[in-house]
Amino acid sequence: MKDAPPDSEPSPLTRRTDYAGAVYGSLLAASVLAASSVHEPFPRLQLILLLLVTGIVFWLAHVYAHVAGEREAGTSVTRAEIRRIASHEWPIVEAAALPALAVLVSPKLGTGENAWLALGVAVAQQVFWACLGARRAGASRPQVVAQGAVNLLLGLVIVAAKAAVGH
Repeated sequence: MKDAPPDSEPSPLTRRTDYAGAVYGSLLAASVLAASSVHEPFPRLQLILLLLVTGIVFWLAHVYAHVAGEREAGTSVTRAEIRRIASHEWPIVEAAALPALAVLVSPKLGTGENAWLALGVAVAQQVFWACLGARRAGASRPQVVAQGAVNLLLGLVIVAAKAAVGH
């Protein structure tokens, strides 16, 4: 891929290397799924809502933390800056979408009323986003594999915690 001229704006799809929000959101979704209990009257609906609401709350918290924590002394934060930060952090919410969809379709796939399929999806997308970010940043193949392995290990810790607690 050829680098864009210095005075042009790179395409967000071709130049993006920061997938931290997607990795973080996937880890967050996996944590929500691991801590969830599905013994309520409408477990799938409640779990889908829990995933989405948690993603939105953490997104808002990240936006607020950036706005409050990165402001220069004596300056006001503009709406444009807030929109830029909110857009940058939005992958935290997006990362809840696939696990929520997995919760929705899991009974149709024969996996029952549990969150294991969704947990697998959350961990898989966490590894995917980490590897994609590393690759697009120009990491070597061993570095991409290391990124994937670290994220898989983090996801497996959450899976092990869920298994140990017996949810």
